[in-house]
Amino acid sequence: MSTIKESDLPGIGKKFQVNARSGDQMVIVVHDDGRREIHHFDNDDPEESISMVTLDDTEARQVAGILGGMTYMPKALESVEVAFDSMIFEWFKVESCCRARGKTIGEMHIRKKTGATIIAIIKKDEKIINPGPEQYITEGATLVVFGDRKQIKALKDLIRQGSF
Repeated sequence: MSTIKESDLPGIGKKFQVNARSGDQMVIVVHDDGRREIHHFDNDDPEESISMVTLDDTEARQVAGILGGMTYMPKALESVEVAFDSMIFEWFKVESCCRARGKTIGEMHIRKKTGATIIAIIKKDEKIINPGPEQYITEGATLVVFGDRKQIKALKDLIRQGSF
């Protein structure tokens, strides 16, 4: 799971450390004068900065809009949202901390408890389309789920914590 740690830098501004699910680490420093520095670190040596970009306030807000999807929505996402209105597809990786590991979809009563549907399970060597209630949820698998945002949040909570 990705984490973001925030800390004050007295006389400078704020620092945000982002540890992505991919293992990538990034540090964003927001200076009191509006400048932003983005540092990307080596996965193998978290103390070694690979690159750094400095943006002024206007540039940072433009990049934030791009990353947040405000200026361009990929065609695939655009068509999904149009076709299904408030319903969305989401890809969710089952991590080692998930309590649902080793249990079946039926055992977890996923659809009944959350309203969301698992429409596919993607593993390294196998793709299961429309999995049945007997299908096991395994660590490392990616679940393709469908529902509204509230249902998908409930499904993630159920998979991670065993309840929501």
